[in-house]
Amino acid sequence: MLRSKALRYGITLLVFAAAPYFLSSYDVSLLGRFLAMSILALGLSLVWGWGGILSLGQGVFFGLGGYAIAMHLKLASLAPGDLPDFMVWTGMDHLPGWWSVFHNTKFALVAAIAAPSLAAAGLAWLVFHRRVGGVYFALITQALALAFGTLLISQQSYTGGFNGLTDFGALFGFPLADPRTERLLYWLTLALLALVFAALQWVLSTDFGKILMAIRDGENRMRFLGYNPAPYKVVAFAIGGACAGVAGALFTLHVGVISPAMVGVVPSIEMVIWVAVGGRSSLLGAIIGTLLVNFGKDRISSALPELWLFVMGLLFVVVVMILPRGLSGIGEHWQRLHGWRFLAKFRKPSDPKQGGRTCVGGTWPYGRRS
Repeated sequence: MLRSKALRYGITLLVFAAAPYFLSSYDVSLLGRFLAMSILALGLSLVWGWGGILSLGQGVFFGLGGYAIAMHLKLASLAPGDLPDFMVWTGMDHLPGWWSVFHNTKFALVAAIAAPSLAAAGLAWLVFHRRVGGVYFALITQALALAFGTLLISQQSYTGGFNGLTDFGALFGFPLADPRTERLLYWLTLALLALVFAALQWVLSTDFGKILMAIRDGENRMRFLGYNPAPYKVVAFAIGGACAGVAGALFTLHVGVISPAMVGVVPSIEMVIWVAVGGRSSLLGAIIGTLLVNFGKDRISSALPELWLFVMGLLFVVVVMILPRGLSGIGEHWQRLHGWRFLAKFRKPSDPKQGGRTCVGGTWPYGRRS
């Protein structure tokens, strides 16, 4: 079973790796962006699906990662002593000290991961240490996303305001507009997605993952058993923040811009919908949901721009009312149904003394059908 699953994953990875050779440049660019977003979806699946923590503010951590790498790219494209264009327009005559450190490439790369991770851990510790959760935590994160977007717009001298940061030249000396650079960036994104997927699969198979799932299903019960849920939830939320930061940095490299419009309340809610459509308790489902929803958004919004918001609302209603476990729930139900039928062929007739329940061709594997 494990070997078969690994083989399927390997073949899928090879197909995606070969995408630049049989897709158009535009479609490869879109796929690269959506694969970057899928890294965020994996982190949100861990936080929400396995930890039971609904966050409506993942756009904040996505934005921190995006702005960290964008600040470095903005400075790297300037001549020595020059200021970013938006600082010149607002009348600034010197580069702020906290901007200067982003001249260093290594610092920017570390900050793109560390800043959102530490911000997520700090918020989670303040909230979960006081046993705040559920809808209250969701509202707190949503308010945080709103405040973060407002802050970015209001501080135009430092953040570029509503327009954000754009007009980047190169990364590590490679021009971002070069098709070869785009392919390398696509493969880097795919490799990081595969790495994060494998890492989270391992995390969920450890005792940490099992305890996190137990906390999701019965937090008070775990307290009675002697566990303190707060540190586990803090670590899970920090991992989700780190994934969002990586996704934001990669997305910024693919698109060439990061702005408040990409990190506010609406994008944060869309991120939850990606995971809900695919199945919040399935890492693979989170990736599939992200790709399907975003490709659908691109196609529908291109043909009928005013229709997409209605489609998004309909998706949310359908998932909540009809598919609470998302697309992965359909797959699990189908597999379980066919599994029963397959096992039924090899079962002997029911023995009344054993309390087994008969079915077509034999007995159910257990005393009653669940």
